[in-house]
Amino acid sequence: MNNSMHTVQRAFCCAFPHTIPIFAGFWFLGLTYGIYMNVSGFSFWYPCLMSLTVFAGSVEFVAVSLLLGAFNPLQALILTLMINARHLFYGISMLDKYKGTGWKKPYLIFGMCDESFSINYTATIPSDIDRGWFMFFVTFLNHLYWFFGATLGGIFGSLIHFNTEGLDFVMTAMFVVIFMEQWLKERRHESALIGLCISLASLILFGADDFILPAMLAILAILTCLRRHLEKGDTAQ
Repeated sequence: MNNSMHTVQRAFCCAFPHTIPIFAGFWFLGLTYGIYMNVSGFSFWYPCLMSLTVFAGSVEFVAVSLLLGAFNPLQALILTLMINARHLFYGISMLDKYKGTGWKKPYLIFGMCDESFSINYTATIPSDIDRGWFMFFVTFLNHLYWFFGATLGGIFGSLIHFNTEGLDFVMTAMFVVIFMEQWLKERRHESALIGLCISLASLILFGADDFILPAMLAILAILTCLRRHLEKGDTAQ
């Protein structure tokens, strides 16, 4: 029992520092979401329960207009699938990493957001740290940050008056930092350059509103075709 608790504690202590930048971003965005729900006429129970059970930031913001509009479950389903289509690619990438995680796997799948995926996929986990518990705590802590921020925003939204425009850039800046850390960690940068070039081409061809899905499809297809070549290059290093 003591060994088991020690394993869990070590995994928590290893995972927590990785989530500190996420806390900063989720705190502001969660507060913004809670305030937005409050000023839209919803009690704090709505952001509280939605952040706990839905845990999809973009969809939760869009859900405000869906809840205020006419009842249309088909539209809500299609819109949700379009917004979160990128998670299909996240899931494929995490198939091997989630193997052997036991009862934690359902929660890891449910709680996989952009930020948890970025950390769990790129983090170098020490050999003496339990991989399943590490990924669990990364996912759980990020979920907790979002829930806490959204709930506080819903409770105190009517008392807070400030301009929240531009706060969503916090998450963009965070992903730039994660990308740069990964760039510095790798010796070869073919996959990163491929991703950047395809994203830029898709942005030009499809526009800012529609480029994400075709960019991800193209990146997945090209990296799959080049997988052996990239793996051989990494082995040769």
